Amino acid sequence: MEHVTEGSWESLPVSLHPRVLGALRELGFPYMTPVQSATIPLFMRNKDVAAEAVTGSGKTLAFVIPILEILLRREEKLKKTIIITPHPRGPVQIDEVLSHFHRITSPNCFLCFSQILWIGAGIWTNYVDDRFKQQGVSFGNIIVATPGRLEDMFRRKAEGLDLASCVRSLDVLVLDEADRLLDMGFEASINTILEFLPKQRRTGLFSATQTQEVENLVRAGLRNPVRVSVKEKGVAASSAQKTPSRLENYYMVCKADEKFNQLVHFLRNHKQEKHLVFFSTCACVEYYGKALEALVKGVKIMCIHGKMKYKRNKIFMEFRKLQSGILVCTDVMARGIDIPEVNWVLQYDPPSNASAFVHRCGRTARIGHGGSALVFLLPMEESYINFLAINQKCPLQEMKLQRNTVDLLPKLKSMALADRAVFEKGMKAFVSHVQAYAKHECNLIFRLKDLDFASLAQGFALLRMPKMPELRGKQFPDFVPVDVNTDTIPFKDKIREKQRQKLLEQQRREKTENEGRRKFIKNKAWSKQKAKKEKKKKMNEKRKREEGSDIEDEDMEELLNDTRLLKKLKKGKITEEEFEKGLLTTGKRTIKTVDLGISDLEDDC
Repeated sequence: MEHVTEGSWESLPVSLHPRVLGALRELGFPYMTPVQSATIPLFMRNKDVAAEAVTGSGKTLAFVIPILEILLRREEKLKKTIIITPHPRGPVQIDEVLSHFHRITSPNCFLCFSQILWIGAGIWTNYVDDRFKQQGVSFGNIIVATPGRLEDMFRRKAEGLDLASCVRSLDVLVLDEADRLLDMGFEASINTILEFLPKQRRTGLFSATQTQEVENLVRAGLRNPVRVSVKEKGVAASSAQKTPSRLENYYMVCKADEKFNQLVHFLRNHKQEKHLVFFSTCACVEYYGKALEALVKGVKIMCIHGKMKYKRNKIFMEFRKLQSGILVCTDVMARGIDIPEVNWVLQYDPPSNASAFVHRCGRTARIGHGGSALVFLLPMEESYINFLAINQKCPLQEMKLQRNTVDLLPKLKSMALADRAVFEKGMKAFVSHVQAYAKHECNLIFRLKDLDFASLAQGFALLRMPKMPELRGKQFPDFVPVDVNTDTIPFKDKIREKQRQKLLEQQRREKTENEGRRKFIKNKAWSKQKAKKEKKKKMNEKRKREEGSDIEDEDMEELLNDTRLLKKLKKGKITEEEFEKGLLTTGKRTIKTVDLGISDLEDDC
């Protein structure tokens, strides 16, 4: 196990090229982080490395710099490097780091390499395909890819892309965010990719957490690896704190109907800073993003979530460049992204699992910078603090409720009354939040049955309660719906409202037509049912005749009469004398009837 401290790049036991050092200074990194000073020399000495370090510790440069140095020292120009990262943003960010070295050096200098990105279907597909077409099938010196897309490229020999032959000269393999690769179910893809790669290679595995699955991957993919575990200064090895020591982590306990007011008050008082605000669902991002745009003036507010697809990269890149602003997002931004100088990570909703909490917080206090995080909790959720301290080694300190907050929920209701788009977003957000809450991994703390739905609905500024299975049969005396027919709320967008009115008119016409049609259908259905019974009766009679039954219709009628009499006798409705008298009136076959049916009928009765 390596124990190292940070220092200047010049203090490394292996020398970096002067141009690389110059590029690092221009990028604003005069000093190494501990994970960088530990792994770079090992990589450059042909060692396999398994590195564990907290999020935001500078792991990307820890493998990018040795890769560049290895490529520079090679006489063979065809040597390859593959970097596998779980999320589509990962390749884009690694590509961005590599591009800095392209930009800083001239085209004719020593640092001539090419990289290519392969990302699965998603937000950067067009970008990647263009790059791929421009570079042809040379594959570049550095391939940065998501596992699914890389596995697909290995299998696409039919299209003339023989990647398997190309990577025979593979020199370096990097598995970035290895724990996340396995969490996201890429184990099978990783194993398939490893089968295509030469055994003689250098492999680096980088992870924020050490799990049994990661350990299995280390054994399968690395040869006699040197293990690097970088702890924060002043943190005892036994405590293994998973968040950066420069991160100040807070929690605030408030009721559901107070939470939005507390959030807005906080953001209004920190307008000159950069914030990430996490919500549990895409619908919540859409709704509260719209609300914050209207209520927090003088600051750039952007929204990003998993369903945005092609807009996501543009929004992400734009937010990175901002000096201050608010990014409202889901857990799609919790891992694998690097946004410079985020001051606050605000968790309006706690994440669905505890590990995501740590990774959300890790979007700030990165690479030696300071940062703060705040999670809002309901009174019933306060035990989550102890859970995080024990389960995730993530201690939090309390932040008291802010005073003199303004009640903005009436304004939010007014927005919903004025624009159907806001009303519908609020309803969808509430439903999605409740459904996400029901699926929380830590359901002993986040218990749906203990949730105050009335207070929650007020916190969402709902005009009425939505109809959903989770609320069926429940009464909410503390929630007072707005005395308005919500069907009459128009869209502010005139085109959308015109389309809605057109649709409503069509539905009214169909309803009118169906009312008359239903009566006709009902009568028709009744006649069909009667015809079906008649047909069934005839089929039974036919079957009995075909089976050669020796009981004729007259005999069957006698049996039925006997059955009725026996049932009446059993129930005490007739006397034995009346029963015998009834049997005598059935005719000549009375004796046969009794012999054939009485024992069975007694069993039935």
